[in-house]
Amino acid sequence: MAEAGFGVLLLFCFLASGLVYYINCPENGNKTETRERPNIIIILADDIGWGDLWTKQSDNTTPWLNMLKLEGKRLTDFHSPASTCSPSRAALLTGRHGLRNGVTHNFAEGSVGGLPLNETTFAQLLHDAGYYTAMIGKWHLGHNGLYNPIHRGFDYYLGIPYSNDMGCTDMPGFNLPSCSPCGKYRSRKHGGCDTKIALPLFENQSILEQPLDLWNLTGQYAKAASRQILTARKRGQPLLLYVALAHMHVPLFHYRLLNVTAKDAYSASLSDMDNLVGSIKLAAEMFSMENTLIWFTGDNGPWEQKCQFAGSAGPFLGRWQTSRGGGSAKKTTWEGGHRVPTVVLWPGRISPNTSSNALLSGLDIFPTVLSLAGVEPPSDRRYDGIDITHVLLHDSDTGHKAWHHSETVSLMHPNSGAAGQFGDLQTVRVGRHKAFYITGSAEACGGAKGKQQMHDPPLIFELSRDVAEGSPLDPSSVEYQAVLREVEREREAVLWDIATDNVSTADYSITQAAFPCCQPHNPVCRCHSVG
Repeated sequence: MAEAGFGVLLLFCFLASGLVYYINCPENGNKTETRERPNIIIILADDIGWGDLWTKQSDNTTPWLNMLKLEGKRLTDFHSPASTCSPSRAALLTGRHGLRNGVTHNFAEGSVGGLPLNETTFAQLLHDAGYYTAMIGKWHLGHNGLYNPIHRGFDYYLGIPYSNDMGCTDMPGFNLPSCSPCGKYRSRKHGGCDTKIALPLFENQSILEQPLDLWNLTGQYAKAASRQILTARKRGQPLLLYVALAHMHVPLFHYRLLNVTAKDAYSASLSDMDNLVGSIKLAAEMFSMENTLIWFTGDNGPWEQKCQFAGSAGPFLGRWQTSRGGGSAKKTTWEGGHRVPTVVLWPGRISPNTSSNALLSGLDIFPTVLSLAGVEPPSDRRYDGIDITHVLLHDSDTGHKAWHHSETVSLMHPNSGAAGQFGDLQTVRVGRHKAFYITGSAEACGGAKGKQQMHDPPLIFELSRDVAEGSPLDPSSVEYQAVLREVEREREAVLWDIATDNVSTADYSITQAAFPCCQPHNPVCRCHSVG
């Protein structure tokens, strides 16, 4: 799309006009120390499908992400820690499954709590080790008091406290069903956007505007990212920048000057996301942020019930489930729910235009960035993520190893809303095989749902022969019986480890007083620039 290059050119010219004169400013602090420890930029897309990127169809839509792939390493068997928002983000920041960190399902607009305060994020550890830490975007781990990102390790925060459909705006984006503007009440019973309280934009602990302007959000995020990159450089500190995008969650939005129909809304939003990624990459280069690692990934798979406003899971179709009704992506433990497009770029350190099929997870971001920064995690708890520097730097294809057997690779997928108790580990990946003790679907496009089913013995699929998860192994086969023994031993070992670990409990209580509202006396809490 021509709009992709044009949009990012305009965006970055705007950034440069206000900030370029700082480039030759003298820096404070120890420049050598900054070079030794990498700058780390983590970009987390929302509801993105594995099939949305790096295909012939998307090549013209996402030139910047294509560039990241050419300059970095693509991780083709990389999985979000959960298949829905809050649990995935909590696990990414702590390196621990929800059964350990306490976050097993999503927080609400009126949630009192958030990520338990005794849980430690990599931002806190890097901040204490001398990093300048900033977050831009969706938090969704508690916005009140000490749960705000400012108290979880970040020096600066600009963003939305939760998903961008959890509040109204004056000019709604594309959604199914469509969102009503603020002031026009509509029940959220059948989806859409909440219209009772406007969607807020926070800066640190203050509401900057409510409702925010979705169509201006990309520019605001790009400018904020550029400022934070510049701030770290001027301070002479290594940078941690965590950017949790609103793209590709509904309601979809894009560069405001484009005239886009509903048919092309997803592609336009994907292009807008790509422009933002490009502007962040350019800002890091423009402000001479050498020794910078950029890690792009997703929080979960596409939200199928949104139909034309949802992404593509690629070949990961979950056919066993879809043939019985319902969807097999976001909220489910089918591959489409948690296998996400991922690439890591680090010029001079990571071999360009390479890929790895190692079994990896967003859980691994925590131990990996700490390892790269030379920081030790707290020793009073256990972790599910692994340090994958050997994969990134040394071209290893060895990923998660089983708890009970070091020669086997293994990964657990928590229940995320489609079936079973939130957070329970009832789907087990062991090598090329994947076992389901429970199945259930999310709502599909058109509203169809499948029934929850328990499986004892479990369904087992061989993913290298059946990526679509359509035909489970015959339980009487030799292959099935051998895999079942591995699965049972692995699941038992992980659950026992969690049962004997230092675990947390999240507060999911909701009160009216916890809703973010800058002007309670105004309809939908309307205000601007009060922060």
